[in-house]
Amino acid sequence: MGFEDLGVGVARVWGLPESLQRCMRKPLGSPMQRAPEQGIERLRWAAMAANEVASTLLFSEPAQLEAQLGQIGARYARTLALSAEAIAEATLRARHKLVALAEALDLRVAPDTPAARLLKLPPVAGSQVVPEDAIGAHELRVSETQPLPAVLESQAGGAVSVAQVNEVLAAGIQDITNAMVESFQLNDVLRMILETMFRALGFRRMVFCLREARTDMLTGRFGLGEGSETAVRALKVPLKAQGDLFAAVCLRGADTLINDATEPRMQARLPEWYRKGINAPSFLLLPLQIKGQTFALIYADQAAAGGIVVDDKALGLLRTLRNQAVMAFRQAG
Repeated sequence: MGFEDLGVGVARVWGLPESLQRCMRKPLGSPMQRAPEQGIERLRWAAMAANEVASTLLFSEPAQLEAQLGQIGARYARTLALSAEAIAEATLRARHKLVALAEALDLRVAPDTPAARLLKLPPVAGSQVVPEDAIGAHELRVSETQPLPAVLESQAGGAVSVAQVNEVLAAGIQDITNAMVESFQLNDVLRMILETMFRALGFRRMVFCLREARTDMLTGRFGLGEGSETAVRALKVPLKAQGDLFAAVCLRGADTLINDATEPRMQARLPEWYRKGINAPSFLLLPLQIKGQTFALIYADQAAAGGIVVDDKALGLLRTLRNQAVMAFRQAG
């Protein structure tokens, strides 16, 4: 017995409608040369086309993939009453959403596997707005920095418990997920993400930075908290600077917590624009990347050294929020 017969048998035992049972059966023969009059039949052919697309993405060689997808679109165009171009566009949108979802969930797949082929997007023709680039590995080897995770023991007796931090972060993730189900404004989602982090960890201020293509520099766009307007104007991270801790963190895509920026060795690594401007004793950097290239940065700080509490769970939640921001850019673009 095949999976189709098994599924239909279970549907029959459960008393599901005949129309639904029929939809579970694979259509026979080649795609019809005209659109079916009944919605059920059209749904069956749409499911069959989708299965062919999925199989092609999973098992085709990269060199032949796009041509084979085009052939599927041409073969089913009349049956689905859609142009081959419309089918190709729908397929591409679905692929982008799947990749964005995998990134938001921080899913990792082995290279050169069917799953890796499924998550590989076609090369983009021409330039795109802001996110030219996708999430890379979160790795940093700068000895003076303290990368996430770890509960900062000096903060164990703080006013806000780690459990409360995680609860607020988790609730914010759910709210943002709900907001992104329907049509949304990118700026609204980004503000929700920063506000969630701001409330959960009690930062003094936060700034969202975005890359300017002309200058190849991350610049402040909006902020929250005490003195955020000044910080927005001050934050300018050149992505080609050598020896600059901010640039190094962003180029490596490394989520990084600087526990005590007042130490002389750390001060030597901080760029002059930061020391003479913001110069916070403790700060957090969360770069946003697309295809290994940083296009944005979430900055947050505290007024005292060791002022930010982050444990393993909070780290995962912070990364999920950051990845939701990346997904928002993808969907908006």
